[in-house]
This record gives sequence, structure tokens and C-alpha cells, in this order.
Amino acid sequence: MMKITVFALAVVALVSALPQDPSQAQAQPPVQILKQESEVDVNGYNFEFETSDGTSRQEQGEYKNDTEQQGLSVKGSYKYIAPDGQQISVTFVADKNGYQPSESVGDNQPAAPAQA
Repeated sequence: MMKITVFALAVVALVSALPQDPSQAQAQPPVQILKQESEVDVNGYNFEFETSDGTSRQEQGEYKNDTEQQGLSVKGSYKYIAPDGQQISVTFVADKNGYQPSESVGDNQPAAPAQA
């Protein structure tokens, strides 16, 4: 019974991942990875990547163990081109105060605060 359930879930995932409009899938060229870097050690991590479709992400996490904060403190940003052609940029901090994003749209004018 377990094998049937796993197989059924795999089929559903595969079908869901297929493009809904085949003509749209062929109209866009494959996205290329232009840059990809990462570093991980016991005190934290950092990574960044950039793709040919205008998407990029940069993030760094640092392990904190002091009287102010214990745990991971993360800072980063990402950007992408929305379906309407606008460039969306988000910078964020995630620490003891939770996830705190700040979004800008288009010509770097701040948008309404992003909801976590």
C-alpha cells in the first residue's frame, strides 16, 4: 500500500510540474546560471547566484551566541523580473525579531512592506 501511495504522489508531482501551456514553454529559452558561489563553516554561511533571466539572490547567515541573541542571524536580498516586466527587489533580515523584508519595485522606489 505504501508503494502505491508514494507512486501516486510522484505521478501527481510530475504532472503538476509540467508546463500548463506547451506553446509558452517553448517560447522562452532555458535559464542559464551565470554565477553561483557558496561557503559554509561552523560560524555561518553565505551564498549567491545569478541567472540569465534577471533573477539573483544573496544571503549570509551568522551564528550568534551572546546575551542579545542566540541562534542564526540572516541578511540577504533577491530580485527577479515579474511577469508584467517590473523588476522586484527584496532585502531582508531574519533574526530574533523574525523575518523583516523590505521590497522595492521598478525604479527602486520602495513599495509597501512585504508581508511575511
